[in-house]
Amino acid sequence: MNEEAPLFKKQYYPITENLFQYLEKYKRVTKTNVFYDDLLRFQGSVIVYDQKGEDTLWLRVFYNEFDQKEIDLSLKKIYTLLHSDGDERVLNHLTVDYIDYCAFGNSKPFRVKVRNILNDNYTHFYIKKADASRIFGLELEHILSPNRINFLVYEKTLIEEHIIGIPGDVFLKHHLQKCTEAEKSQIAKEFVKFNERCMIGLLGDMRSYNFVVIPIYDYDHIVYKIRAIDFDQQCYEGSFKLYKPHLFKENFQFTQLVKEKLEPDSIDQYQNEERSLLVKRLADSEERLNDLLQVMKSMKLSPAIHMEQLRKETYEFTKDINFKNAKSMGEIMEAALQFMKRNYKSH
Repeated sequence: MNEEAPLFKKQYYPITENLFQYLEKYKRVTKTNVFYDDLLRFQGSVIVYDQKGEDTLWLRVFYNEFDQKEIDLSLKKIYTLLHSDGDERVLNHLTVDYIDYCAFGNSKPFRVKVRNILNDNYTHFYIKKADASRIFGLELEHILSPNRINFLVYEKTLIEEHIIGIPGDVFLKHHLQKCTEAEKSQIAKEFVKFNERCMIGLLGDMRSYNFVVIPIYDYDHIVYKIRAIDFDQQCYEGSFKLYKPHLFKENFQFTQLVKEKLEPDSIDQYQNEERSLLVKRLADSEERLNDLLQVMKSMKLSPAIHMEQLRKETYEFTKDINFKNAKSMGEIMEAALQFMKRNYKSH
């Protein structure tokens, strides 16, 4: 498999005034009493193991009694902001079952489980350090993909809803072998479409543990969808290869599935279908997308060497002069979407 290691460890890019104004316009800004840095003051932790006794790379964290009460109340209020526009009448029915912390990866998130004590229904959400790259990734996913994303920002803290699904690496290890041949063909189709969205949207590092496979029951069969869950590498990497999920060794089984189950003509068909749908989504969200691109173009989103490499490689791939003339990652992103508009018609 063709894969290149990133040249630099991913750095954080702060929220600028332009980005903050965008987030305010589109109702992504909130207020809360707990910040990401507050959650870092935990007093102890234990390793979280899965049902098979394997280390999940998450730590269950604990706070002193006074901090725990204050943090739990703030987290329950955050739940209401995400799911009921801040309606606090339900607070007495909610409890925080646990707070987990993951030091693996770039975002080092906290995962919070909130449960309704009346019926035992529960949900998760994440508290992360707000990073402009990730916010742009979330917004582009919301605009360009078939999925909608719910997240909020307060100063340097990002609050992000949980995306339900089976992590891609777990799916490969425990679920793929149980799929029927027809289901494997459908998964191959979805991986082609997912690969296309990531490449066009410049969402990098989509290794199997950074996306989920979602089984959906439809009458007498199961339909599978694939959805990104990690957006740290939005418009960051220099190598164009790192925006193509099928080139990662971690995704080898998905790539093999495509080769085994789909003819080249079918692959072309599914790529064209996804491009056409993407153009339709562009038209449906034109004002919001233009606002987002204006902010992206005003910011530095990667080391200069990355931007220069990606500008060169995307120009070589498309022969579109707009890539060659791009002066920022935001302009490369804009060139990619304009290229799609010119070359593909919506349904």
